[in-house]
Amino acid sequence: MPKILVTGGAGYIGSITTHHLLHRGFEVIVADDLSRGHRESVPAGLLQVVRLQDTDALTQLLQGVDAVVHFAGVIAVGESTREPEFYYSNNVGGSLSLFEAMARAGVARLVFSSTAALYGNPERVPIPEDATIAPVSPYGESKAIVERILRDLDHYRGLRSVCLRYFNACGAEPAANLGELHEPETHLIPLLLRAISTGAPIKIFGDDYPTRDGTCVRDYIHVADLAEAHVMALDHLLSGGASDQFNAGTGEGLTVMEVLKAVERETGKAIPYEIAPRREGDAAELVADSAKLRRAMGWQPKRSGLDEIVRDAWAFFQSAGRVAQ
Repeated sequence: MPKILVTGGAGYIGSITTHHLLHRGFEVIVADDLSRGHRESVPAGLLQVVRLQDTDALTQLLQGVDAVVHFAGVIAVGESTREPEFYYSNNVGGSLSLFEAMARAGVARLVFSSTAALYGNPERVPIPEDATIAPVSPYGESKAIVERILRDLDHYRGLRSVCLRYFNACGAEPAANLGELHEPETHLIPLLLRAISTGAPIKIFGDDYPTRDGTCVRDYIHVADLAEAHVMALDHLLSGGASDQFNAGTGEGLTVMEVLKAVERETGKAIPYEIAPRREGDAAELVADSAKLRRAMGWQPKRSGLDEIVRDAWAFFQSAGRVAQ
């Protein structure tokens, strides 16, 4: 089986994708600096602790590798507005270091962890891949820049890549006991579960959007379905497929309050919350048109029903001892 380097493989989506790659029989190396990842999320013997900016070390790791899945980077939109230099240094500078190392090692296939944040405030929903790229945060801009670099590297260097533009990844992988362990946590479902544990109200940012209950609508995709999209993207590239960009979402939108009610339903516990002002840059509705990914690779989200997403997340939080039983 092919040998795959997973950058950022000690993080949330990276570790679960690593689990799926191993299940498929791929040989995997994980590169992570552990600044935000977790050593215990990586199976023994796979982890190489290395900074993405260490081009020489990456070049050594890439010897004999067939393809790269590139997750490493920083991902918090709000933090990116406070520390834009940090985001460009990590997400763009780190990626350039990786691409140079790949060129040195003769590795020419890459799956890139991109984001729906590069669409900014979309002109229409569901959002197709040919929608205007107009990010409203340094985080989204950093991903858009890397996508542009990859297009040039495809044209001038023959580096074939698939960019997966994620919508809201969530849930957990019970088979590997892996889930969300971000610090600070910014994702809705873990914050709802934390509110159950602490009793501190969660803030709902805005209840006056033009949606069915006034709260923001988002496309929530189970992390296991997202991991499978990465495996399919690798198969596509390893079989000689061309570079492309794909939305990775379910195509169905859920409001913040609908998610809150689902968490209450699955846990049997009331969630304290308070309404806060809208956050700058939050679009009313972000939902994927994922027809292209389904058509090109036969991908189908199989575990992205809201109840299953919440059930898996709740089980992981209980097993991790992070919420009250």
